[in-house]
Amino acid sequence: MAPLRALVLLVDGIEEMEAIGPADFLRRAEVEVITAGLHGLDPINCTQKTRILPDAAFDDVAKERWDLIVVPGGLEGSKNFAKEQKVGEILRAQLASDGHVGAICAAPMVLATHGIQKGATMTSYPLTKEMMKEHGYTWSDQRVVVDGKLITSQGPGTTFEFPIKLVEILKGSEEAKKLSDYLLL
Repeated sequence: MAPLRALVLLVDGIEEMEAIGPADFLRRAEVEVITAGLHGLDPINCTQKTRILPDAAFDDVAKERWDLIVVPGGLEGSKNFAKEQKVGEILRAQLASDGHVGAICAAPMVLATHGIQKGATMTSYPLTKEMMKEHGYTWSDQRVVVDGKLITSQGPGTTFEFPIKLVEILKGSEEAKKLSDYLLL
């Protein structure tokens, strides 16, 4: 069986916790994780002034097979992802190939902007609630929501619950519990 693979998208303005948390947890669960800079290999400037160096350029890995694609939030980062047609294309292709998509904080608005799985139930940072509804989604106040192949979460305060759910979906509840116990969650 091929190893599980996850792609974490990076762009200036993302919330660093929401990118690093999923990458860290998934790697601990022995999922191959690649962080991809939307505009190449330049360092990503995050909301709290942390700089992240991508593993790869988005254009170099976009056509590869992924079991999961993660879109971190941060309002500025989400706006940057929403402006890019290639983000909508990869997310639509991911779901069409029966892969999973995870989005946290303001990132569900990226899904809405690109019309990804319209009508789905999602959560997001509460300030984006009305925008989600206006785009035809059902908004939930749950901290993490799974609707089919979409996994959404509310924000920085859910950056442990969200990646644990991603691990559970990819590797099963036993692996998620083992990781949760190891991390003292």
